Amino acid sequence: MDIEKLLPQQPEGDKSDKKVSPLVSLEKDLALYAESVKEIALEIIAEGISKYPVFVAHQHTVSIGEMILNREELNTNWTMQASTVEEFVEKGIIKPERKEEFLKHYKRPEDFMCVFVIVPEGANFIYYPYDIKQR
Repeated sequence: MDIEKLLPQQPEGDKSDKKVSPLVSLEKDLALYAESVKEIALEIIAEGISKYPVFVAHQHTVSIGEMILNREELNTNWTMQASTVEEFVEKGIIKPERKEEFLKHYKRPEDFMCVFVIVPEGANFIYYPYDIKQR
């Protein structure tokens, strides 16, 4: 799923009555984080930890992955944690019987970051391109 699919469609009209989605700030932070996240994704793969890195974007405390970018330290809106598909299966976020289906849709980690976005309303996976030309 791409980030545009998670962003709410804004109706035309008076802009003052619109609620801004937290995902707008997420897109800004992902653009800022892209280079660092790509470097970490490639390290995860090169070190043999996993072929499938997953990054967790959140604004609260979560118990999956390892913190790599702290929103409080960076004065941004989102904290990022590095994880793997294997940890998601181990923690039951991805059911073992659904892992193969998930991997069929997993995009090249050299080109896209796989991000598990956690918001108060729920959570979902998105793929965000590292290269601005792919956005």
